[in-house]
Amino acid sequence: MRINRGAHEVWPYLRSAPGTYVWLAVLFVTTVALHHMSPEFEEEFLRQRSTNIHELSGNPVRVLIASAMWIDGGHWLPYVVLYSVFHAPAERWLGTARWLAVCAAAHVLATLISEGALLWGIRHGMAPASAVNTLDVGVSYALAGVIAVLVYRIPAPWRYVYGFVVLVVYGVPLVTGRTFTDLGHFTAVLIGFGCWPLVGGRGKARNPKETAAAPAG
Repeated sequence: MRINRGAHEVWPYLRSAPGTYVWLAVLFVTTVALHHMSPEFEEEFLRQRSTNIHELSGNPVRVLIASAMWIDGGHWLPYVVLYSVFHAPAERWLGTARWLAVCAAAHVLATLISEGALLWGIRHGMAPASAVNTLDVGVSYALAGVIAVLVYRIPAPWRYVYGFVVLVVYGVPLVTGRTFTDLGHFTAVLIGFGCWPLVGGRGKARNPKETAAAPAG
């Protein structure tokens, strides 16, 4: 009986953010598939679905879509938490279409900008020529963009605190590491902040104090 009650509570929750949990389901399947591959085959398999310079130059649409369906490293459970904390609330707030637009903008534009910077580095001797085949798959750019756009869901002054923390979390690695992926993550955050036009008409900002004080039920 408790199992049935739990299922009745979970199902509406999942249905309220269908894009988020369908995406997680796809990532679960692909992650299981990766665990059944040999390390050598896995590396080559992911490289063919990577948004590196070589693949982008020949199959940009295919790899931009395919790269968002795999997790480099094979750890799925942390993404369940991240998607539930950030993607699901953003999708419920913005609606699936607008949420997906934020994800796509952050994923695609951050990828193109970061890989463009890497290409510039290769041409100017700042990165090895072999970097055109760098493995670059995953969903972190889309996640960074969604984390950033949620700043508009929070009222002032908490909005500025949240935005500052996001900039620090993604800005420090860019300053200290200065890799193309660090640039991609920071770019995705700026893109998320720039998605303000998609936020219009989606309801007033949520006040954390009011939410905490609201009675249950």
